[in-house]
Amino acid sequence: MGVPALVMLAVGLWGLDRGGMWRDEAVSLQVGRRTVPQIWLLLHDVDAVHGLYYLLVHAVLAVRPGEVALRLPSVCAAAATAALVAALGIRLSRPRVGLWAGLLYAVAPMAGHYAQEGRSYALVAAGATWATLLFVRAVHRGSARSWAAYGAVLGLTCWLHEFAVLVLCAHAGTLAPARVGGRVWRRWACAAGGVVVSLVPMAVVSRGQAAQVAWLRRPTAATAEGLVRGFLGPSGGVYAVCLGLALAGAAGLVGRRGEITLAGVALPLTVVPPAVLMLASQASPLFVDRYVLYALSGAPLLVAAGAERVAGVAGRLRRSGRPGRCFLPQPRNDRSRGPNAARVDGRPEKRPSPPSRTLSRSPLVTLAGVLAVALAFLHQLPLLRADRDPGARPDDLGAVSRVVARELGPGDAVVFLPAHARNVALAYPGAFRGARDVALGEGAAGSGTLYGREAGAREVLRRMARLDRVWVVADPDLLAGRWIPRNRTERAELAVLRRYFTGRQEVLRGGMAVRLYVREPMKPLPAPAPARVG
Repeated sequence: MGVPALVMLAVGLWGLDRGGMWRDEAVSLQVGRRTVPQIWLLLHDVDAVHGLYYLLVHAVLAVRPGEVALRLPSVCAAAATAALVAALGIRLSRPRVGLWAGLLYAVAPMAGHYAQEGRSYALVAAGATWATLLFVRAVHRGSARSWAAYGAVLGLTCWLHEFAVLVLCAHAGTLAPARVGGRVWRRWACAAGGVVVSLVPMAVVSRGQAAQVAWLRRPTAATAEGLVRGFLGPSGGVYAVCLGLALAGAAGLVGRRGEITLAGVALPLTVVPPAVLMLASQASPLFVDRYVLYALSGAPLLVAAGAERVAGVAGRLRRSGRPGRCFLPQPRNDRSRGPNAARVDGRPEKRPSPPSRTLSRSPLVTLAGVLAVALAFLHQLPLLRADRDPGARPDDLGAVSRVVARELGPGDAVVFLPAHARNVALAYPGAFRGARDVALGEGAAGSGTLYGREAGAREVLRRMARLDRVWVVADPDLLAGRWIPRNRTERAELAVLRRYFTGRQEVLRGGMAVRLYVREPMKPLPAPAPARVG
């Protein structure tokens, strides 16, 4: 278990300081820097599903603030997950299967990506994999204490992200083909019920915050194919080999009655949570691959199980192909027969010498599997290297902040379009030191919001009427007119900029535009109409 954890740790620490954060990481950083009462106030409005994670980040940043510290919990969690995957393989099969599975997880580009993400998903994966290991132990031991530990770990994991509750569906999918007894089902149901009941408060609150995921779309067949490739390896050669081995590994789904097999754990864990969430998302879109990152833990177990099955078949073929090496089993401890009792044509029977170490047990097979994983790593190394580039994320707020620090001077006015573009100023406040936020009414921390509350459209127009020049940090698609904001204040800001100002210079960095607008001569803004009384 130690080797996969060390490999995952090395992969996670490689290039950890990218010099920039994307928008979701920036939210983690700026929320983690708030006080606990301010975080609690925020959770009443948005991001209740990430509340426990924000409190953890708050504790980490209190020790050492910064982007690297923000990502370290994810690196450690990914290393723990690789070790737990190996532990599952060892418990349900044999040590080399655990070693192969743990290493496969460690070199998977998807695991490496989220190991370097300052969000909760790597921690959820560690918790779900740990809960799966405790689940296997509870089924084998049957004690109330083991089931309680399983429920506690999974319940805590669900408070890191509520969609981890779908692990329960995967574990039910393990029990069914194993044909376990009613006692196991009852104890699992009690533990599962405790997890669900503990999650009810979060589910109620997050239901009221569903507008946060209104941008999601229904998953399609292409979405499912992309997830499978992410689990088994994005590059073509690795994907084809891993898919074939995974199918071979899935053949061992059903064992003896009451027996949990490696495939019986790995296949439901890989397939059931994503499938359930995709089906539910046909009615109300909720699916994003990172929400089911924990299902990745089952894929390397399936591949390793398939490799073990192939090694076993190869070993049997090798033995059967040797002359004189295929024998019927001899009777053991037959005290009625002496060493020369059995005779053929009056001569003593010659017993064959014991066969040499079989191929399936040879350490060379273990080494061959490790070398195959190393080859897969080298094949996917360009993908892993490209993922260390900040440009591989949806945006790069660090690059935007460097442009702002270079272009804006003390006292310059700035407008953020849409309002969530203010995230860059909250994550990198030093770049905006001395600048005036034209539209801000109340700060983010004090208002219990992610990006602050903006003043009303009338007040923002009054403030813009005094400006001769203003810097705009915006979504370039918004400035190009490819979409229209729903917020009334944002629409008013955009209309004023287009009608009374002219864009003079623009810098595009990190998926954002930083543009200077200057008022056109002879085009003063009309005074806002007085508010109605009565």
